[in-house]
Amino acid sequence: MLKAGVLGAGHLGKIHLRLLQQSEKYELVGFYDPFTENAQKVAKEFGYKLFNSIEELIDAVDVVDIVTPTLSHFDCAKQAIEKGKHIFIEKPITNTLQEAEGIRTLASQNHVRGQVGHVERFNPAFTAVKDVIDTPMFIETHRLAEFNPRGTDVPVVLDLMIHDIDIILSVVKSKVKNVHASGVSVISETPDIANARIEFENGCVANLTSSRISMKNMRKSRFFQKDAYISVDFLEKKSEVVKMKDVPENPDEFAMILQNAEGVKKQIYFDNPEVTPNNAILDELESFANAINTDTTPVVSLTQGTEALRVAQMIIDCF
Repeated sequence: MLKAGVLGAGHLGKIHLRLLQQSEKYELVGFYDPFTENAQKVAKEFGYKLFNSIEELIDAVDVVDIVTPTLSHFDCAKQAIEKGKHIFIEKPITNTLQEAEGIRTLASQNHVRGQVGHVERFNPAFTAVKDVIDTPMFIETHRLAEFNPRGTDVPVVLDLMIHDIDIILSVVKSKVKNVHASGVSVISETPDIANARIEFENGCVANLTSSRISMKNMRKSRFFQKDAYISVDFLEKKSEVVKMKDVPENPDEFAMILQNAEGVKKQIYFDNPEVTPNNAILDELESFANAINTDTTPVVSLTQGTEALRVAQMIIDCF
């Protein structure tokens, strides 16, 4: 088992602590949080070992799980990597691209693994259909959330939209060509609602909308490709695949058949893939353990986390 320690015991940090303790792939050693009052409260309530310093925790583990505010990601990761420790780091990977590139370089030099916490890659609604998504040419995403003060220290692009940016980059095998975007600050000092259009070199276009001042929660993505349409509801954990195929010689009398202006007929097939319930955060943590143990590339590598941040920054620069 890999010895793991958590940096940060806020809302998400407590979830990571609980799941690492449950996991059969890790031995939870303890945690460190600079906010003494909260740290002591968590240690007392759950019985986790509280370390007196970040250095002590890093020395005691194989894997450092960084669940701190984004502004501190780079410093925490740097200290861990320089001591030869593997790092799991929450999204976004860092506060700036320069920091992200720095972490990638350090990890390579010190021969350690790193994974970024883009948890939607492990959402069962997405994993159920990801292998069906093949060369999408138009993508539309909506990620809307009710207002929550937690996370408003960064623009909505880094808080919410980056989830969809990462998903899109994982299925579009082409370089980003152009980005157009607009954002509005309504409650926070940074944009609370944003829309972006990402154009890829292969002609694919992605239209993303994110808001943290919505009246309802929504996390939906739609992928359009030749002869197919795939819908993923990340919130409700549902997905649907609609495929169009040539009409067979003897179609079923209840078959849904469309005919275009040229007279070509297509039959529509509906498929609702089985979505197996899971704990996406536990799955991402354990997938990282597998990558370390088998010396393979993590599902969401430091490079991919950096690329997601790069595109997010391109969007922010449009505001």
